[in-house]
Amino acid sequence: MKALFIGGTGTISTAIVKRLAEELGWEVWLLNRGNRKEVMPDGVHQIICDINDEEAAAKAVEGMSFDVVNEFIGFTRDQVERDYRLFKDKTKQYIYISSASAYNKPAASYVITEGTALANPHWEYSRNKIACEEFLMEKYREEGFPVTIVRPSHTYDERNVPLGVHGKKGFYQVIKRMMEGKPVIIQGDGSSLWTVTFNKDFAVGYTGLMGNRHAIGEAFQITGDETLTWDQIYQTIADALDVELKAYHVSSDYLSAVGDKYGFDFEGSLTGDKSVSVVFDNRKLKRLVPDMRTTVRFDQGVRIALDYVLSHPECQVEDPEFDEWCDRVIDTLEKSKSVFV
Repeated sequence: MKALFIGGTGTISTAIVKRLAEELGWEVWLLNRGNRKEVMPDGVHQIICDINDEEAAAKAVEGMSFDVVNEFIGFTRDQVERDYRLFKDKTKQYIYISSASAYNKPAASYVITEGTALANPHWEYSRNKIACEEFLMEKYREEGFPVTIVRPSHTYDERNVPLGVHGKKGFYQVIKRMMEGKPVIIQGDGSSLWTVTFNKDFAVGYTGLMGNRHAIGEAFQITGDETLTWDQIYQTIADALDVELKAYHVSSDYLSAVGDKYGFDFEGSLTGDKSVSVVFDNRKLKRLVPDMRTTVRFDQGVRIALDYVLSHPECQVEDPEFDEWCDRVIDTLEKSKSVFV
């Protein structure tokens, strides 16, 4: 079996590429700009090309065909329209990575299935994903284009620690605040439910859909089975660091209002996603991929991630602007309490 990945070196796709190449014996090709070659397993082939240059991409894959084409960096409708033109006659299956954030927020039920309505008025990213799905499913219905939609939720690897509130430079400043004994902001009251999935577990579900005839024309969400509150997530991180968690709860509406001028899109990432309780029903996926299950609990996965991050200085990206912003938010709210004393 032969697969092409558009991208292939990200948090999710790296684990899938490794599983295919090292465990399942697929012939794997990556089409990307040639960054992060160090994460590629031996035997993986690479086409160095900017997929956004359609003419160059067409030349790069001329004469080639694939059992599965996997799109991991398609964020807007025009990008999947380009993919359709490039690969409609070159693949038996096209798998598009969408997002669980495309589900309506809040949904009619906190239990999310693939039939939950797609609508997100709070986040343009999610609306663009919905538009991509609609185009691809239209091509499936009208022309038989062999699309499969995959909707991940919060997936992480050894280089990332899942958080709700962080700055533009990523998660590390929150970890640093914890280690320094400073309070960390958690959206809402910390009791909403969330699901985090280690990328190696995700890869089992995803690869089980590749080349699977029953997956054509269908959408699947892929998450682990472990559901935690945000307070539990942050407490697990603090426990792994062996520090006291000093949680400071702030409403998502407030965070959106005071974060906007700093360029923090909390309306999208919180109101449109992480502040809403969700529990994913993965029975549809498991009917096709019985091996899909959680093998890396969050308390295990976060220790893997922290061990890696704290031993790799390049992962320790500080964010002084976000740090100052957190202090200002907390100080302002504390001072406001004195008005009612």
